Amino acid sequence: MNKKQKSILVGLLLGDGHLETVTRNRTYRLKVEHSLKQKEYVDWLYGEFADFIRHEPYVKTKSLNEKQFSCCGFTTCSSGLFRFYAQQFYSGRKKIIPKLFAKLIDPLALAIWFMDDGSFKSIRHKTYIIHSVGYTKDDLGIVQKVFEEKFGIKVALHKQYDRWRIYFLSETADKFKKLIEPYVIPSMKYKLG
Repeated sequence: MNKKQKSILVGLLLGDGHLETVTRNRTYRLKVEHSLKQKEYVDWLYGEFADFIRHEPYVKTKSLNEKQFSCCGFTTCSSGLFRFYAQQFYSGRKKIIPKLFAKLIDPLALAIWFMDDGSFKSIRHKTYIIHSVGYTKDDLGIVQKVFEEKFGIKVALHKQYDRWRIYFLSETADKFKKLIEPYVIPSMKYKLG
């Protein structure tokens, strides 16, 4: 993988992407799936990983709580190149923040995570949230520390029900926006407010 693909992969694994194995952890494949409203984003990601994919992106209808919705996505071929990332981002079947997070995260990876799970808080608050609900508070504490030390960006951890999300403090919200904006694709710019 080239450097750009590695950064995108890190962002996807922090967000909605996941790795799966059918070869007892020898090789892995990347699966990406989003709402049909985000097809342009999926198509862009597909283009970035085209070297690893044999089939066109799919569109299908799924059911959740008796409601139907359309989604689109793709799955790469299995490869040993993804194994290192699976070892970093998973403990068993559960996603974790890697011990090497400070080395792996860069502005592109952060932009991908934001495009996957981020949103503009509100006109009144003028800041951003990453809906990081799958991670523990301890994991997100690592993220909080790295964001401040590496990027000079301050975040707080807000509890939503029994889960945690990353809340960018308004004093560094513009700094965060300037850091990721060059990497946010046009169809996802709405998330920047």
